Amino acid sequence: MNQAIRNSWVAAIALFALLFGALSYVQVVGADDLKANAWNNRAILQDYCNDRGAIIVGGDPVAESVEGSEQCGFQRTYPQPELYAGLTGYFSQNYGATGLEQAMREQLAGSSDQQFLDRIGQLFLGSQPKGASVELTVDPALQKLAYGLIPDGQRGSIVITNPKTGAILAMASKPSYDPNLIASQDPNEESANINELLKVPGINLNQNVSGPTGEMLAPGSVFKLVTTAAALNSGKYNKDSELPNPAQMPFTGIDYTLPNYAGGNCYTRNTASFAFALQQSCNTPFASIALDLGRDAIAEQAAKFGFGEGMGDQLKLAYAQGNGFPDDLDEPGLAQSVIGQKDVRATPLQIAMMTAAIANNGVQMSPSLVKTVRSPDLRVIDEPQPQALRTSTTPEIARQITEWMTSAVSEGIAGAAGIPGVQVAGKTGTAELGNGLNNSWFTGFAPANNPQVGVTIVMEGVDITTGAQLTSPNAKKIFEAVLNK
Repeated sequence: MNQAIRNSWVAAIALFALLFGALSYVQVVGADDLKANAWNNRAILQDYCNDRGAIIVGGDPVAESVEGSEQCGFQRTYPQPELYAGLTGYFSQNYGATGLEQAMREQLAGSSDQQFLDRIGQLFLGSQPKGASVELTVDPALQKLAYGLIPDGQRGSIVITNPKTGAILAMASKPSYDPNLIASQDPNEESANINELLKVPGINLNQNVSGPTGEMLAPGSVFKLVTTAAALNSGKYNKDSELPNPAQMPFTGIDYTLPNYAGGNCYTRNTASFAFALQQSCNTPFASIALDLGRDAIAEQAAKFGFGEGMGDQLKLAYAQGNGFPDDLDEPGLAQSVIGQKDVRATPLQIAMMTAAIANNGVQMSPSLVKTVRSPDLRVIDEPQPQALRTSTTPEIARQITEWMTSAVSEGIAGAAGIPGVQVAGKTGTAELGNGLNNSWFTGFAPANNPQVGVTIVMEGVDITTGAQLTSPNAKKIFEAVLNK
């Protein structure tokens, strides 16, 4: 064999190896990156027109694929759109996916690792690709109740959980929207619909568990549960401690005083027990605790309750993590922060998790939305189990706080959440927004001695009277709905 032929063979083998390597990379190594590439419209169109798996609540689909057009075999639809938009999100040819449509994309499309054998079977049978169905932990009756308890035109969120497992039983927010408007097969129609939806005050088409505005919210006095746990954990305070309770707390070198709420009973005494301070939600006792313990003790306890921390891998939805307890606080800033004002921010789910940890003897469970994932033949391919996320406090401290939260309902300003014959633990909060309006909160659980359900409610931008009407009384309705089943 002469040199020219030998060189030709070497070149041919090198080209063959290069071609084989490129194909291997495309099919194995780079397949996921190519699918996710925003310029790969063919992959998007193929996934969009396939028989995507359903998202199911209580046996019924809240997102499903139905027969489409000749050009696109399947159309994504949402049978109860506004009720579940904050969970499902949308799946759009032009605008991508949000919510569980994005988080569970591989399972719904049938491309997850667990569905490899299913894909092989579909290939040999010559059938169209079909995704897995995702069943949620959500109770449809509770979701409908929670959504209905938020008045139309009111920005608000309600989270209902099982404190013992972390399962989310309902998570509703307003304003909501209709995902069908963004899942049209007409690009011009989709664009026009999105432009109209964006005109709705407070709308957030990329909703996550931050609530309807997608923002972290000032938690107000529900944050006093963190301060209480920090105080008990320090060893400097116990159930018998008497706390200073001046009507106004002054600060050296500044013309500012922190007041107690003028409309409550805090003004009736100069000192207060922990029980009374939580019952009446007095400000100055908790401010005095913070100034005594210092910022780091409060920040450490806040982190143990999940502020500024992750929520585990079972939630699936995107969430706002926040920055934890603020840094660089002077004395007035620290005093305001420990009562949930100034720069303290939280999502409704974070407050729900904090409360659930107290209900669950100090152990915070990872919040979960997915109950099962089933292949097209109904075989269970994933069934997430409850997972402990972190230890927030000791069982003894959790039980003590529960006792005080129970008295806040039976004897204090959370009384509208009470149910005859049932011990309800609760805490209210009013975060002033500086314009005469507030974020009004309730968080609690029942029964206090054997928690079956946790409820967190926030109504944004309301006056004192409206907030009182839409929080504790609505929590009572939810408690009753669960406990009367």
